[in-house]
Amino acid sequence: MLADLRESSRLINADATLLPKEKANKLAILDIMEVYTFSILVNTFGNIPYTEALNSTILFPKYDDAKTVSADLIKRLNNDIAKLDASGSGFTASEDVVYKGSVSKWAKFANTLRMKLGMVLADVDASTAKTAVESSDAGAISAASDNGLFTYLSASPNQNPLHVDIVLGGRQDYIAAKDLMDKLLGWNDPRTGSYFSTNNGGKYAGGIVGKVNTYVDFSRAGSKVIAADAPYVLADYVETEFLRAEAKERGFNVAGSAESHYNNAITASILYWGGSAAQAAAYLEQADVAYATAAGDWKQKIGTQKWIALYNRPYETWTELRRLDQPKITAPVNAKSGFPTRLTYPNTEQTLNGANYTAAASAIGGDVVTTKLFWDKN
Repeated sequence: MLADLRESSRLINADATLLPKEKANKLAILDIMEVYTFSILVNTFGNIPYTEALNSTILFPKYDDAKTVSADLIKRLNNDIAKLDASGSGFTASEDVVYKGSVSKWAKFANTLRMKLGMVLADVDASTAKTAVESSDAGAISAASDNGLFTYLSASPNQNPLHVDIVLGGRQDYIAAKDLMDKLLGWNDPRTGSYFSTNNGGKYAGGIVGKVNTYVDFSRAGSKVIAADAPYVLADYVETEFLRAEAKERGFNVAGSAESHYNNAITASILYWGGSAAQAAAYLEQADVAYATAAGDWKQKIGTQKWIALYNRPYETWTELRRLDQPKITAPVNAKSGFPTRLTYPNTEQTLNGANYTAAASAIGGDVVTTKLFWDKN
């Protein structure tokens, strides 16, 4: 993907027929998606090839320090946001599968991304986090209509991979986990029926992770999750409002209150999954859910509800669990390690880029899943 984005940028840069604003907008959008992709890599592995990556003349790229990469990604977003100009055109509606040619919505996406990348650093570099979040707040996603969605198609071969895997592939090894199901049922969560189907007995039930669970006895992914055209969420209003709630609790200067942003996030999530405003209000009135009375400190309140709302967004959920350490989830039966705080480097790096791989593994404290990334201080 990164190679495709870089090649697209090269072609657009070389196109003398483009008007200056159009070229600048297109290049900024492509770079925003590069930043998005690199951010997943750096926050998954730690040190990664970066300055020497994507260069066909460098067969064995060195690894860059993860903290340095993270700082540069935010710097790139600063430049991209400054370059975006909604008075000029960008990609056409048919070319832009996320925002259908809207430059202004790409600016909102970029601000939310900057807010998210800034917040990842909050426990290790509060100043950088504060600047990134505060500069992004007003321009970030502010409604569900701003959501960045990659929409799959109902026809093959462009269907949602979960539909291909579970429906067309007929897999029977994906069931609801007990930790999540217990919370959904315990709080009468209106999203339950959208997240999951019932078991063969017509009831909702979650299995114990890591245990051999009989497929017919437990809930499976709901029809909305495994629909052929179910979208992939790149960034949305739900996530952005939870970030704003956290920012207020950290003392950052953003508009609104932590409670209002928390309520907005939960309401938006319930509406997205097909619930009603009345159902959202009733859910939020429960003592165990209401911000003023829910258990724990702000990390537990926000972390728990964000974990529920980010269902079907596993990377973001994992990142938030690493950042906030909430909620406390049950370790799998016969777990092979402690909670994984990173992924190990691909085998291809070990075999094809051995010297740089070895140096990178040593620099981060070992290429194992329990090595904490530099920002994971809790």
